[in-house]
Amino acid sequence: MDTSEDGRKLDPEWVEVGNNICGVLRDCRDASAVANLFVRAGWSARSSSWRSYEVETNWCQLEIDPSEDPTVLLNGVIDPQRFDELDGLLRRFGLGYSLELYEGDGTLVRETQV
Repeated sequence: MDTSEDGRKLDPEWVEVGNNICGVLRDCRDASAVANLFVRAGWSARSSSWRSYEVETNWCQLEIDPSEDPTVLLNGVIDPQRFDELDGLLRRFGLGYSLELYEGDGTLVRETQV
C-alpha cells in the first residue's frame, strides 16, 4: 500500500467529536486494498499499524482494520450529514458492508447494509 498525503485533512470541528461511525466490510481480508480504494477516490491514507490504515478526507476519518475472519472493520468520525456520501462511496467500490452512525451519547441514528 502506498500512503498518500494528497487528500484533505479532517476539518477541526470533527476532530473532537469522537467515534460516531463504524462498519464491517464483508468477504474482504486486505485492509491495504481497501485503503487503496479510498486513495483512488481522493482521500489521504497512512499506515497506522502493521496491518491497519487510517484514511481521511475533510468530512471523515476512518481506521481500517483487518479481523480474524474474512472482514475488515471500519471505525472513526464522520460529519453526520455526509453519511450517504460514505454509503455511496462504498457502493461504488463494490463491497458488501454494513455501516452504523451514532450520536454522541451512543444512540444509533442510522444504519445501512449492502
